[in-house]
Amino acid sequence: MKIEAFIIHLKRAEARRPQVDELIRQLAPLPARVLDAVDAQELSGAELEKVYQRRLFTPCYPFELRPAEIACFLSHRKAWSEIVEKKLDAGLVFEDDVGIEPNVFRGALQLAETLCEGSPAYIQFNFRKPKDGAAVIASDGTAQIVRPQPVLLGAMAQLVSREAAMRLLEHSEMFDRPVDVLLQMHWQTSVYPLAADPAGTVNRDMKLGGSTLHASKSLSERVWREWSRYRYRSAIKRLSRQQLRTN
Repeated sequence: MKIEAFIIHLKRAEARRPQVDELIRQLAPLPARVLDAVDAQELSGAELEKVYQRRLFTPCYPFELRPAEIACFLSHRKAWSEIVEKKLDAGLVFEDDVGIEPNVFRGALQLAETLCEGSPAYIQFNFRKPKDGAAVIASDGTAQIVRPQPVLLGAMAQLVSREAAMRLLEHSEMFDRPVDVLLQMHWQTSVYPLAADPAGTVNRDMKLGGSTLHASKSLSERVWREWSRYRYRSAIKRLSRQQLRTN
């Protein structure tokens, strides 16, 4: 199986480069390279309008995306394009604040690879453990691949088959929400992200200076956002359950 790893890294985030180099080293002998992230500071208004439009899908996403979130989505689309253009069977896509526990991660990756050939497989290696009760899709006695309900948030590390990459590119030419939030809408993308358990990934975000996506907010705005987020996530859970029953 032809697989390569892509580590999405913003050039000017120089403090993260040693972490990226260490990840490349740990992934050997798997081919791995840095994929330059789309820089929000270099996106023009016209470029933003070309890909982003509010309230495209139902349920409506309650928040307007910031340029950094749009750039993050475009960076993942860039990785999906690489998978398709290089005719890979799958691509392992990392954000640059992810570390791995090599032995655990390799075991989970080997199991995930078995699901990729000729199918729209998208397997998350999430920091968050899937909730109990998730349907088991594959297991080797040490690791398992499960179908969370709803799909886990986060796009820090994932194995994306070529078929899944093609579908995701087709269904995200325009978008209205962050990449991981759209991925929860499997009825919209025709791809249902699965999850490895255990994943063998480690969050290095705080050691690297925190996320580059989050901005400070007032107390009133934080309260409003939490309430809006709760309502939105409740709607997604209902829709996801309905779609699973239908399919």
